[in-house]
Amino acid sequence: MSKPLKIFLIVLISIVGIGSLISWYAVSSINTVALTKFLSSSVKEASGRDLTISGPVSLTFFPSIGLKAEQVSLSNADWASDPQMLSLKQVELDIKLLPLFAKRVEIGSISVHGLVLHLQSNKAGQDNWDLSSPVIVPSSPKESVNVKNTNTTNAATSTTQATSDESNFVAITSIHISDARISYQDASNSVKLITVPQFALEGGGSKTTVLLDLQYANYKLGLKGKTSALRQAIIDWDQSPVNMKLDFNLSLNGKSIDIEGQINKSPQKLPQFDIKMSSKSFDLIPLVAATAASGSVNAKAPVAPKTSQGKYFFSDQPLPFDLIPEASGKVSINIAELNIPDQAPWKNLQAGVLFKGDMLEVNGVSFDLGKGQAQAQGVISQINSASPLVSMKGIAKGFTLEQIYVGTDSNAKVSGGNTQIAFNLSGKGKSLHQLAASSNGALQISINNANLDSKLLNKGGDFVITLLDTINPTRKKTNTTILECAVAYLPVTNGMISLKNSVGVETDRLDIALSGSVNLNTEAINIKIDPQEKSGLTTGFDLGGLVQLVGTLQNPQVGVNKEGVVSSAVSIGLGFLTGGVSIAAENAKSLTSKRQSCATALHSWSSIYPGSN
Repeated sequence: MSKPLKIFLIVLISIVGIGSLISWYAVSSINTVALTKFLSSSVKEASGRDLTISGPVSLTFFPSIGLKAEQVSLSNADWASDPQMLSLKQVELDIKLLPLFAKRVEIGSISVHGLVLHLQSNKAGQDNWDLSSPVIVPSSPKESVNVKNTNTTNAATSTTQATSDESNFVAITSIHISDARISYQDASNSVKLITVPQFALEGGGSKTTVLLDLQYANYKLGLKGKTSALRQAIIDWDQSPVNMKLDFNLSLNGKSIDIEGQINKSPQKLPQFDIKMSSKSFDLIPLVAATAASGSVNAKAPVAPKTSQGKYFFSDQPLPFDLIPEASGKVSINIAELNIPDQAPWKNLQAGVLFKGDMLEVNGVSFDLGKGQAQAQGVISQINSASPLVSMKGIAKGFTLEQIYVGTDSNAKVSGGNTQIAFNLSGKGKSLHQLAASSNGALQISINNANLDSKLLNKGGDFVITLLDTINPTRKKTNTTILECAVAYLPVTNGMISLKNSVGVETDRLDIALSGSVNLNTEAINIKIDPQEKSGLTTGFDLGGLVQLVGTLQNPQVGVNKEGVVSSAVSIGLGFLTGGVSIAAENAKSLTSKRQSCATALHSWSSIYPGSN
């Protein structure tokens, strides 16, 4: 061995030996009980909460500062349900040593095991994770001045502290969480539970790897993959050019989708990205079910009778426009088979989503639907304004109801039903109700030659059921409706739908025409119903012409069609009470003056979706 090499090894061994000796001395000299009390008092002073460390605490000082604690808990807000907001079986921190000499705190890694986190909001709008110190109300003008000055100082200190905290967080290279349970209880006491068996964010060199397993109810979500150094990207985000490459696989209940692409960010400019999402088979059903479950009450609570929710049929709850990022880029979607609730899979789904600052554009949407095809496009503009503008149009044709309907009730049968749909609508607002109330455009749907099970029709909701019962009072006595055709052309101007014989339905026994109006602002409905028996034999169905649908979309009611009453009294007189000649005359009239409600209602498809036929 050469002399220089021997000298190097001696120096290296000496450094390690000295470091180990310093580490041993430092660890043996620190009173961990005093350290625990110091941490608890610091947390109490900063947040008003009690930090309890009931398990052992250990420290290491070389080659980095390591802190390990067991059985750690943080008390909850005094109004919250659980006594502890957070508890940990074990937590380990690794703090880099050298940056401390430059007065910087860089946490190399955080490892957490057995996390239990109870999040809660109350009716007063308070959140239990708000750990800010309470505001001191002054009792005299003099104190008010002092408090004002103090608050100014505190505000500056808070800003500095917040910046410091953010820098500290950014400095974290790796995060490991295992066996975590996170619950959220809202003001209605509904509890939602998410379990996280494992989450790992591992930084190293120029890459960051991500691994996540998450479960909500019966739905499992997984994410794994890698990206460019996430920590460095956060540090450089508006300071230096950032170029991040993405390579992830997202799975949902066993079905996965690949996410690849890149994100570029120049200082003081919107981020630009180009992302591709592709899958052989993906399932939206768990997402839809989980969303529905998230709004339901705790499963342990008694089940209440089903009631109408909200004031309007079209919800007035704000839509999540604020979640749309203001950026410049595109997302390309290519899914061979997309499973959605109560329908056969969409095949060969293609779509492009363009982000243009304050505008989101979806174009080139196409997919196979049964043996037919659908295409659509839409734009959301003025996203950050008080009334975002939404416009969309599309068409679907060449399929049947039988090909696409997959119901949860195997007894609800449907056969045939050649269907075509087209829409071209626009509106503005931040909720579905506002969009509907300001909407303009038209929608048309036609269905031909279908056998529909009554159980299927009963799933249409209160409005549909009331409408069907009004049109055909004896519908409940039959299990199947033989539908020869149905056409609904719904033109809308400033939220007002005007029906002028633009809805027609023909079954094996009835020819039905609808006219009237629907005000999508108030959601008031006034629909006159004129059913005629196709056989010409008056058996009471013509009495449907004496009623109309009134009320609202949310609470439809059957009213009296006074015009129908007058018309029937004039044409039939008292014959319908006595069974006299007037009835026979009316029957003969119906045979010689048959109408075609579907043909009358049908409008040109190209007038709704240009280029269609």
